[in-house]
Amino acid sequence: MTEQSDIPRKRGRPRKLRPADAAGAERLPRAGLHERAARQLRSMIVAGKLPGGAPIVEAELCEALGISRTPLREAVKMLAAHGLVELRPNRSARVAPMDASHVTDLFEALGNVERIAAEYAALRLTATELLSLRQMQETMERHYGEGDLAAYFAVNQAIHSAILAGAHNATFVEMHRWLFTRAERARYFALGRHSRWVESIQEHRDILAALEARDGYLAGRLLAAHVLHTGTNVLAMLASGGGVDAAA
Repeated sequence: MTEQSDIPRKRGRPRKLRPADAAGAERLPRAGLHERAARQLRSMIVAGKLPGGAPIVEAELCEALGISRTPLREAVKMLAAHGLVELRPNRSARVAPMDASHVTDLFEALGNVERIAAEYAALRLTATELLSLRQMQETMERHYGEGDLAAYFAVNQAIHSAILAGAHNATFVEMHRWLFTRAERARYFALGRHSRWVESIQEHRDILAALEARDGYLAGRLLAAHVLHTGTNVLAMLASGGGVDAAA
């Protein structure tokens, strides 16, 4: 007679032990994986490592990012929704090229949203929020002095978002987020022109001064001009023949 095991049996086939289980490691959630991949791809596109018109070569990117095709494809779809990638039927996706008419429309819309938000922010920013803006400005000035464009740009982005948040209007913030993500690549390359970088830091000083003075009209006018000035520089880069993508 066969001896019975004291371990209770479960119905069905036994679960196969995964390598992560065996090592005691926690597997990265699938949603987290494709979101992380989307952030990495966005950084590569913004920095020009994947220039406009470049095909999304899945095998190469999977190896570079250390992921499989499924999360990569989900990440590409996320970036397509933000206008950074084009999905093409029966062809590989590609990084969306920069188009002059699109740049004009985008920066006009972005400039006006930021203008109205700055008018409200000048009146609604708390003392703590104004102090935070001042501290971010000082950090950005330091990166400017060090010539660290990537760090400067990161703080620059945070300042724009903080001004929008200071309007204390959720609808403005939502509209701005949609536009801002689409303008990120163009804004980064505009700062790649040294002359624009010099202008940008001074414009930010003036905007902060207007906000601290609680002058909504001036703050809005200065911020809108700052955004539109960036768009003008992008258009100049496109017209030069090199374009935003070649600047990488």
